[in-house]
Amino acid sequence: MPSANSGEFVSKFKNYSINILIVLLAVVTIYLFYNLFKRLTTPQTDVKTQVVDSTTYLTKQPSGGTLQIDVQNGCGVSGIADKFTEFLRSKGFDVVEMGNFTTQDIKTTMVIDRAGNMKNAKRVAQSLGVSDKFVIQQMNKNYFLDATVVIGKDYEELIPFKTSTETQTTP
Repeated sequence: MPSANSGEFVSKFKNYSINILIVLLAVVTIYLFYNLFKRLTTPQTDVKTQVVDSTTYLTKQPSGGTLQIDVQNGCGVSGIADKFTEFLRSKGFDVVEMGNFTTQDIKTTMVIDRAGNMKNAKRVAQSLGVSDKFVIQQMNKNYFLDATVVIGKDYEELIPFKTSTETQTTP
């Protein structure tokens, strides 16, 4: 009889172990389906935002590095943005974009901090001769810039224009 009991015991043990294995496989399968469903229902914009944020982080320049600047003509005088761009590049700034501002009646030249580092924006303003009170902050993660220079009607009082007129009058 002991062999019949032991055979029955082995049979029950096999049944229990198979049942436990089936339950474990069912739990793993449910977990995998849950993760698949979660990934499929996550909006794609979250993934793109993460890529943009990491790119922004990688392109930020150290405080002593080359600053990336956008020069915008807001005074309506043709060719002024070119002069400012040449001047800024000669001072070691990287002017990556140049164009016209949305309006052409800006009275005072201003520097707009785009990256959240007012120290760098003030550095740009100082090199142009723009007062610190005309340095403002409008951060935007979609701009891969450190600062934007908006040239106003006071451009003749600033260093780039004074420098270019002095070199033109000097024989």
